[in-house]
This record gives sequence, C-alpha cells and structure tokens, in this order.
Amino acid sequence: MKFTAGDISVGTLFGFVIVLTLVELYFSYVHDRKLYSKRDTWTNVYLMVAAILINLGTKTGTFFLLDYFYQFRLFQISNFWIYWIVLILAQDFLYWFLHTTGHYVRFFWAMHVTHHSSEHFNLTTGFRSTVFEPLYRVIFYLPLAFMGFTAMDVLFAYLITQIYGNLVHTRTIGKLHPWFEYVFVTPSHHRVHHASNVRYLDKNMGMVLILWDRWFGTFQEEIPDDEIKYGLTTQPKDTGPVNIIFHEFIALKADVNKAPTFKDKIKYMLYPPGWSHDGSTKIAKVMQQELLEEERKVAELREQEKVKDFNEKQRTLSSTG
Repeated sequence: MKFTAGDISVGTLFGFVIVLTLVELYFSYVHDRKLYSKRDTWTNVYLMVAAILINLGTKTGTFFLLDYFYQFRLFQISNFWIYWIVLILAQDFLYWFLHTTGHYVRFFWAMHVTHHSSEHFNLTTGFRSTVFEPLYRVIFYLPLAFMGFTAMDVLFAYLITQIYGNLVHTRTIGKLHPWFEYVFVTPSHHRVHHASNVRYLDKNMGMVLILWDRWFGTFQEEIPDDEIKYGLTTQPKDTGPVNIIFHEFIALKADVNKAPTFKDKIKYMLYPPGWSHDGSTKIAKVMQQELLEEERKVAELREQEKVKDFNEKQRTLSSTG
C-alpha cells in the first residue's frame, strides 16, 4: 500500500492529537483534576466510531458530488499560496455557517446535540462527533467546488481544520495572548461554546477563526464570574448508546405531534431549539435578553445604593461640621 504525502500529514497530525489526549488524561489523573470520567470517555469513543463509519459510507458520494460540481466552477486560482489561503478561509467560514445552522435550526440541532451532551470538557470531547453530519455537510461545502477548489483539496482542508478544532477542547489551557484570542478560536472560546449557562448558549461557532463570530454577532468572552457548566440545559436521563444519538429526535417528534397546526409543526423543525407554539419554553436569545435586563436592573440598584450611601455620608459630614 502506497501512502501519499497528504495521508502521512493527516496521520501525523491525528497521532499528535492522540498523544496530547493521553498527556491530558495522565495530567488529570496525577493531579486529581477529574477532567475525565470512564463512562463519558467511552461514550465519546463510541460516538467517534459511529461518525467514522458514516463518514466512510458517505466519503465516495461526498467526493463525487464535489467533483461533479467542480466542472461548473466560476473561476480558478492559479497561485498556490493564494489558492490554499482562500480555500482555508472559505472552508472555515462555511463551517461557521454549518455550525450556526446546527444551533439555530432544531432539525439540525437534533443531530448536532450529541456533541454537546457531555458534562465534561476534555480532548476526547472533540471526538464526540455529530454522528449524522457527514450526511449533509457536503451541501454546505458545495460553494467551494464552484469557487474552483478540487474535491480532494476541499476534503484535505476540512481534515486540517477539524484537527485544530479538536485541540481546543481542553480546560488545561487558560487564555492566550490577546492578539491570538482576537483572531483564532482558543480553548477559552470553545469552553464558552460547550457551556449550558444562559449567557453562553449558541456562541463561538468558529472552527479556526473566531473573527466570524465577532463579525456576525455570535461571540461571547469567557467571564470568570460566570463559571461554566458543561452539557445541555436539560440533560437526557438515559445516556445509553442509542438514546444519546436519538433523544432530541424523540423530543422533536413529540413537539411536532402536539403542535396544533401544520405551520407550527414546520416551525418546530426549522425554528431554534426552545421555540414552542404556546410560549411554554424559550429560545436562547430570549433568555439572554432577559438575563441582560435582569443584570441591568441589578446594576442600577447597586448604583442607586452607592448614591444613597454617598448622600448619607455627605449629610453626616454636614451635620458634624
């Protein structure tokens, strides 16, 4: 069997991720950090294997679909460096769009939710794959074929950015240099993404660049005063291998069945998670607006208390003077 330079590069990078995972696991055990749990780690491995099998099953179709639309390319970049820079940037933006869709459209959230279902956050969480994503991911990457990027290069670029995306699933690295934090996705940014705190819901969707989130309004800084709680707002009671993949589909089906009109049934599938026809549940944006309003009122009360205390002190000084 003959291996290409691309195969060797990807294999080396994946090997590097595995080594780092083992190092973090050892660090957690030696220092009793409790970053890992046996059941959760095995669930991560199970979901990774399930995603790999679907990836293998769809790889040929993905390649030929990209290759087919490549013949309709609108232009071709001849310069090697510009070609790869534009490909990485375009692919990263399209991933941001794919990822954002997975959070704001409940049908896609039902598939993406598996990646967020862990109450732990470590390097193996990066392998806790969105199992069914390979079935629809290629649709989001078709623009790359029209832009003149070959199918093989698109798939290779995705693998490279995916490896970077795995590396930010860690709690062992704090905030990095401000310029790096401003431009790239960092562990701090991705900790926010995996949090179930209201403030952090549906934030920091980028894979490599955090600039997309800064530009399109989905960015949120990690705040020390708002300690991160990982997992879902409502964790599934059954974390068995089947339910962990299908539990949100089951919940979605139940909501669709109880919807009074056909229009509401469609809304349950296409509107953000938390939307309900009777207002009994709320989407993340509404909850975040309520949180900000509550914090604003608290800040105003504190300011009023400061003014009151200052006035009291002034009156006391005046009466004693």
